[in-house]
Amino acid sequence: MTEAHEMVTVTTFPAENIRDWRSRDVIDEAGDKIGSLEAIYVDTRNDDPAFATVEVGIVGRKRLVFVPLAGATVGPDYLRVRSDKKHVKGAPSIDTDGELLADDEPGLFSYYGLSYPGATTGQRALARR
Repeated sequence: MTEAHEMVTVTTFPAENIRDWRSRDVIDEAGDKIGSLEAIYVDTRNDDPAFATVEVGIVGRKRLVFVPLAGATVGPDYLRVRSDKKHVKGAPSIDTDGELLADDEPGLFSYYGLSYPGATTGQRALARR
């Protein structure tokens, strides 16, 4: 995606229930499985779900990629995101036991063509839940 988008609340995906959704499939709009949901990162300004980490890769080489939740919907056993599987798999990632560093946030937003809210506030834009 090259056009700029703002973070949007995903009203169909309550962040407080993330423990119930861990390990569920994350699929793209075409229905292709991207990986398994690992965590939700919320917008620090309003605590709304903003990004998900998705576990991808093979045993011994797994990593967590980030995907925006704007426009995401939920089904009985999956979370459908608006980003294409191939694009998500090339997204910024962290180790399965890693964390998103503050210095890496702008690059994550840029990868998806999103404006980085931390640029104006000087604070972290995302917090893991």
